[in-house]
Amino acid sequence: MEKNAKIYVAGHRGMVGSAIVRELERQGYHNTITRTHRELDLCRQTEVEEFFAQERPEYVFLAAAKVGGIEANQSALADFMYDNMILEMNVIHAAWKNGCKKLEFLGSSCIYPRMAPQPMPESCLLTSELEKTNEAYALAKISGLKYCEFLNRQYGTDYISVMPTNLYGPNDNYHPTHSHVLPALIRRFHEAKESGAPTVTCWGDGSALREFLYVDDLANLCVFLMNNYSGNETVNAGTGKELSIRQLTQLVAKVVGYEGEILWDTTKPNGTPRKLLDVSKATRLGWTYKTELEDGIRLAYADFLNNPMRAER
Repeated sequence: MEKNAKIYVAGHRGMVGSAIVRELERQGYHNTITRTHRELDLCRQTEVEEFFAQERPEYVFLAAAKVGGIEANQSALADFMYDNMILEMNVIHAAWKNGCKKLEFLGSSCIYPRMAPQPMPESCLLTSELEKTNEAYALAKISGLKYCEFLNRQYGTDYISVMPTNLYGPNDNYHPTHSHVLPALIRRFHEAKESGAPTVTCWGDGSALREFLYVDDLANLCVFLMNNYSGNETVNAGTGKELSIRQLTQLVAKVVGYEGEILWDTTKPNGTPRKLLDVSKATRLGWTYKTELEDGIRLAYADFLNNPMRAER
């Protein structure tokens, strides 16, 4: 990307999009354009087409998405599938129609099969069935990355996709029921510490294994790939390290300073048993993560404490 190129970051108010904006500014890209949801509803095709025809961005980072944890994914299956699929198709199609030089699509590791080989290589996509608790979201994301691939194959575009592992960091969503596991734990343990609660109950049995990537590290990879990668196959974004949810809860409790007992509600689902990405492709390209998990959780907790309005979402 040229330093003066016009770059559109879709979803710039979200955790990933805001991190990409920060990274672009850090690297000297200052011609970034953004729109709030009020200014541009990405689910409305006419609005999206008018925006692209008027602004004609040269590069696009598609980080906008409707996201949530297990409970949100299970209770709003149709909403998650419709909103994500519509906004993806609108943006990718409008970018192609208006001659965008390169587009980067942000997906999720939930696109891979429930019982995928571990660590999960990019090549295991669509080799067996998905995890049911986030199937709707995964299908929408698969559709987005496949549309990028098909445009490349049919029209010779240079559209790439990145599949991050579980993300956390500044500007995360700390909603008590509609957030992902790590920010949800930060809020839960903080509130338990503040109220003096003797116990905190977590979902499942704590055995599920997960990998976590600090969002600013992802943003660094996103810009790196925009400048250094072209291809139809997605690129995994992660650390290559995992821990159990039980270990994660203990780590978050330590960072927050909660000293009560952690209980487990085994009537609730664990989700996919294990989700570890094979990050060898990103490594071969010359990229690796920088932020270790405990350091990242401390940064995320500081973000939570310094943004009371966000904590109330």
